[in-house]
Amino acid sequence: MVRHLEEKHDTRKLRTLGHRARKLFITALILCLLAPSAVNAEDLKPKTIDAFNRYVQLTEAQIDSELARRQPFLWVEGLPENRRESAYRDLRDGKVVIDHLETLDGEKKAGVPGGLIHHWTGTIFIPGATLAQTIAFEQDYDNQQQYFRPDVMRSKILQHDGNDFVIELRFYKKKIITTVIDTTHDVHYQPVDATHEWSRSHATHIQEVNDAGKADEKLEPEGHDRGFLWRMNTYWRFEEKDGGTYVECQSISLTRDIPTGLGWMIGPYVNSVPRESLTFTLDRTRSGVLQRIDSSNAH
Repeated sequence: MVRHLEEKHDTRKLRTLGHRARKLFITALILCLLAPSAVNAEDLKPKTIDAFNRYVQLTEAQIDSELARRQPFLWVEGLPENRRESAYRDLRDGKVVIDHLETLDGEKKAGVPGGLIHHWTGTIFIPGATLAQTIAFEQDYDNQQQYFRPDVMRSKILQHDGNDFVIELRFYKKKIITTVIDTTHDVHYQPVDATHEWSRSHATHIQEVNDAGKADEKLEPEGHDRGFLWRMNTYWRFEEKDGGTYVECQSISLTRDIPTGLGWMIGPYVNSVPRESLTFTLDRTRSGVLQRIDSSNAH
């Protein structure tokens, strides 16, 4: 009996050591692949841009159709009953409900030679918040770095005319390696009625920053960098109901492709960054609006 237990213990120990060894190997490989010295600049090719633009065109046509119908307005409202009820429970509990999306080109998947498209949708519920309070927070771009640190290092309104904004954001991400990216966005808001509004944002300039914050910081040429972010669009919907406001964000971004033969290994890592960034953005939006409401009530 004792010998049997000792053998069982040894087997578990070997399995644990084997699991740790595999994790160390994968981590070491990712570090080698993604280290700044190993990841060379990659040119964003015209065929990659064309494929991304085609994907965006198809997706925006779908979004326009949904907004024209108005019912359902939010992605969660169109879920099957069981999933919808579960999603609303999570939203009332303060969670971010998030899912991966994919727009098909007819019945085919939209291929992107030389790149990867990351398409996610996420929703939050902000209890006690009105639509007006939520939109006011969203449009306060000059102060977004206060609420979205560390992901947003700098934010600024460059132009503002009615429902249209041109904004500048500096993004920061540290996940094994550190990246800093300067972006400019055209943003349009469209009020629908007293309880519904949507907005759309297209990044018009994206440049990776080397030695960010130093006197000799340098902007890499657009489309000729390490390819961590080449394109980014976001599509927002806001609906006031149930004693608060629902906020939905659909994000479509483009990055460089994964080296051939390593997708099974580093694909999950690469794909986690857009999901994590969207989850972080929505979570901080919820807490930021609630913080402003609390501050206003205190005065």
